[in-house]
Formats: sequence, structure tokens, C-alpha cells
Amino acid sequence: MYARSSTFHGNPAKIDAGIKFVEAEAAPTLSKMEGCLGLSLLVDRATGYCIATSSWETEEAMTASDAMLRPMRDRGRDVLGASMQVDSWEIVVMHRTHHAACCRASWLEGDLDAMTETFRVALLPRLEEMDGFCSASLLVDRATGLGCATTAWESHDAMVASRAMADEMRERAATESSGVVVEVHEFDLAYAHLHVPEMA
Repeated sequence: MYARSSTFHGNPAKIDAGIKFVEAEAAPTLSKMEGCLGLSLLVDRATGYCIATSSWETEEAMTASDAMLRPMRDRGRDVLGASMQVDSWEIVVMHRTHHAACCRASWLEGDLDAMTETFRVALLPRLEEMDGFCSASLLVDRATGLGCATTAWESHDAMVASRAMADEMRERAATESSGVVVEVHEFDLAYAHLHVPEMA
């Protein structure tokens, strides 16, 4: 399974317009494309930082969609008044329990196989024991050695309460993958229609 993320640093005042664009234009277009498994949108209303992620059955399907979707991504950038960065990923872990309201995304550089093993074997069981935990995923870019781990929570309070434990687990993942933590950011989950199967 694969994913393409479009990261926008936009105008906070245009977040609602961006969400409407995803709901009314982007999601319906993607739903008709062969091999697409859905779309999610993370937003930070305070800063205008947004990430739209589409998921795909195969790398070939994702690659084949790129030219067709480029004008739509540009339109999303214009709606949000944003700069844009597009990245491609392999989905190596996906685990859900129930629907979420918000997410924490952590980007790490390191040995991706070791990172995946630590995430799957050591961290997922601990996450499942935490109040308000909804889902977790790990996406990797093997060309750059970058991983993106995302945990989802049923409320902002639950996400805040998890911060100390999340810091500890993130540092463990970085240490065991001989890597470093690059960035951590918390978002509202504005649109969630990803249909990637369980990969835990």
C-alpha cells in the first residue's frame, strides 16, 4: 500500500474553504480513480498547516494518477493561499480501533526497517492501552530514510494527556533506528475517509 501527501502552509483564515474543497472536489474525484483507497485531511487552524493524504493499492496506481491530480493539487494550494510540498510514501503499518478527532504526526529519520519493527512490536501494544487512542500508522520514504508516524485520538484532551508517553515512545523509536526526530505536530482531523486495510 502507498500514499501521497500534499503539505500546505497556508492562510489560517482559509482553512474552512480548504476543507470544503476537499469534501466537494478532491474526494469525489479521487473516489473515481482506479486503485485509490481514500483521502484524509489534517489541519492546524492556528497556523494554516494542512496535510492531505491519498492512499493507493499499488505504487503503479499512485504514479499513474499523478499527472491527472496535479491541477487539483494546484487548485487546493490556491484555495488555501499556501505553499505546497508533495511526497510519496510506502504504508508499512496501519491499525485502527475507532474514529478520531485529532492526530499527532511525528517525522523521524533513521533505519526504516528497525523503526518499523519497533513501532509494530513495541509501541503499538502500549498505544492500545492509552485512554482515547483510536489509530496509528507508519509511512516510510525509503529513498530519503524518512518515516512519518501518526497517532489519532478521540479528543484533544486525550491527545494532550498522551504527550509525555508519546515523547518517550518517539525517542525510543529514534534510538532503536539509530535516527533522529525531525518534527512533531498536532492537528485536527478534518476529513477521514481512508480505507487502507489493517497492516499491524
